[in-house]
Amino acid sequence: MTRAFAVPGELAAVVTAALGPGRAIAGAHRLRGGSKKGVYRLALADGSTVVLYSWGADENYWPARDAGSEPGPADPFADASGLDLFTAASDRLRALGVRAPAVYFTDDTHASYPADLAIVEDVRGETLDSRLAADPAGAGPVLGRLREALALMRADTSTRIGKLARPAAGGACPDLVLRRALGDLAEAARRTSRIGEVSGQVAGTLHELAAAIGPRSEHSLVHGELGPDHVLVGPDGEPVLIDIEGLMHFDAEWEHAFLRLRFGQHYRHLAVPGLDPARMALYSLAMDLSLVSGPLRLLDGDFPDRDFMLAIAGHATGRVLAALT
Repeated sequence: MTRAFAVPGELAAVVTAALGPGRAIAGAHRLRGGSKKGVYRLALADGSTVVLYSWGADENYWPARDAGSEPGPADPFADASGLDLFTAASDRLRALGVRAPAVYFTDDTHASYPADLAIVEDVRGETLDSRLAADPAGAGPVLGRLREALALMRADTSTRIGKLARPAAGGACPDLVLRRALGDLAEAARRTSRIGEVSGQVAGTLHELAAAIGPRSEHSLVHGELGPDHVLVGPDGEPVLIDIEGLMHFDAEWEHAFLRLRFGQHYRHLAVPGLDPARMALYSLAMDLSLVSGPLRLLDGDFPDRDFMLAIAGHATGRVLAALT
């Protein structure tokens, strides 16, 4: 498949509409790593830079699901991609005092460019992932401020669950996680013999974990995929959240199961008291199953960084098998 990515000439009208005629585009560089939207650093003639997000069809590497298996748009676990999700998340984080890149311009008319788009602040600092690798001790203040940001999000509660722009019609978080996990298990079992050989045991474990969870009426605002690669370090050492389209109201344990997985030994800086261990157990296993099935499904298409996705799936497979013992 040949994908049509943006080129500087196509973006000239967008930059003029967004920033005015005095800030012409001088170049565009597509940043690697995105699988659902295109992310471009735009160099401007005055020497400044901005970032452009494009939700064009050619920017999305995820293959279409079989008919009837795609979650509806109001499902909390539906594809977290779209300008409406981005703007709703950006507005909410700004209202809470949680840092994300400033938004300069959005457009869903396709008048200047044939895709929904946003132009945002270019936060040129490194990722928290890089900071932790190079200077774990020096990353302590950033982790402390990230903990404060997460506390602000956790205090934003709702009796409804789902993404801000697409709230769910109903359902309990553990039930939705169980349903999703069983689907991911079926997908993983079909694609990976190591999972297929124990799929019945995994399904039984999922049901046992879900049965141990009690009801809950209020849910916190969560990012959902907040690894250290989704946190930039701003010019004043502040954490800046990116890839925010999945922001939703859900159990705080969903956030912390992912934080624990992705931050590893550094999670101690983000851990909080009062989390439900039953939810943490179910959600951790469910996330591992999604990290087997998701990357392998992505590789049905032409996603370029294939070794990286295979490594994610391989590590998650090992964690699923370890959970059974």
